[in-house]
Amino acid sequence: MLTLYLRYTFDPNKRAAYEAYVAAEMEPITRSGGNIIGYFLPTDYAGPTNEAHGLIEFPSLASYEQYRHILAADTAHKENNSKLESSGAIISIVRSIVKRA
Repeated sequence: MLTLYLRYTFDPNKRAAYEAYVAAEMEPITRSGGNIIGYFLPTDYAGPTNEAHGLIEFPSLASYEQYRHILAADTAHKENNSKLESSGAIISIVRSIVKRA
């Protein structure tokens, strides 16, 4: 089992745009073969308030590659991504593939 780890740095003043993106992406991600573990937003208690995380699981690297191909062609994903980009909410995204120890 492999996990796609996503680290988003976002503008905290545009948090609502990022949250709307995450909510809208649930269906396209699932439809494309991703098993969503969860998306996590920062709190005001500790740590950076402009960093969010997403975890999506795949049974193999081949299934992850297939997911990427399907998601890239998904109309709803394209719309969601376009809205997010035009909102200016995202500063950067770091993608890593990790596995459980």
